Amino acid sequence: MTAEPVLRPSDPGAHVDPPPILSVKDLQVAYGPTQVIFDVSLDVPEGGLCCLMGRNGVGKSTLLQTIVGLLPAKAGTISLGWKEITKRAPYDRVKAGIAYVPQGRDAFATLTVFENLRVVAEASPKCEVDVVEAALQRFPRLRKILDRPAGFLSGGEAQQLAIARALVTRPRLLLLDEPTEGIQPSIILEIEDAIADLKKEGLSILLVEQYVDFAMRLAETYAVMDVGRIVASGPTEDFDRESMQQLMSV
Repeated sequence: MTAEPVLRPSDPGAHVDPPPILSVKDLQVAYGPTQVIFDVSLDVPEGGLCCLMGRNGVGKSTLLQTIVGLLPAKAGTISLGWKEITKRAPYDRVKAGIAYVPQGRDAFATLTVFENLRVVAEASPKCEVDVVEAALQRFPRLRKILDRPAGFLSGGEAQQLAIARALVTRPRLLLLDEPTEGIQPSIILEIEDAIADLKKEGLSILLVEQYVDFAMRLAETYAVMDVGRIVASGPTEDFDRESMQQLMSV
């Protein structure tokens, strides 16, 4: 088996700034003969939060699925810290520290909230502490419904469970795909508070989101996709709301 490249500086004595926790370079992705991602480059700084925005169908979810290994890259590279992971299997990417919360809030519908958290904890190689209890502290609402089957949760409860399941793996990088979609305002605020606390504690986050105010309150950097390409990016302090509205309009 060929070892994956480790992108370390050539001179061990030289001062080199640490790499971003996630670095996507010139990524191309295709569904069969149809290319859908075109030369996308994107960084998530260590301990930072980058928000990826854009209209429906422009490739945001496809990009996340490729980062986590559910879709293959046609060209380009994906690196986690110093290590390139472009060809690693999804399970290996989870072990390396990537957690993914997709749209749809996947869970085992017939298992209870507690069982959903425990089954992930038991499969995690990083289960040296009570990770279930730590996740429940993030989302106290879940503690009240531990015995409820996941299939009977509201949309907001299911979203909190999905994020809690991801946190049980003790990730270095959290990928969140539209966490506010279809959620009642009170739970959006709870989710925002939890994400803000995670960021303060040093967790790196790539957030796909169309709720611009929510994203701008949390992110230091942003990127906008349109038709499979990054068409705008930068620090959120330079964010141009008028240009964003034009890019986000159907």
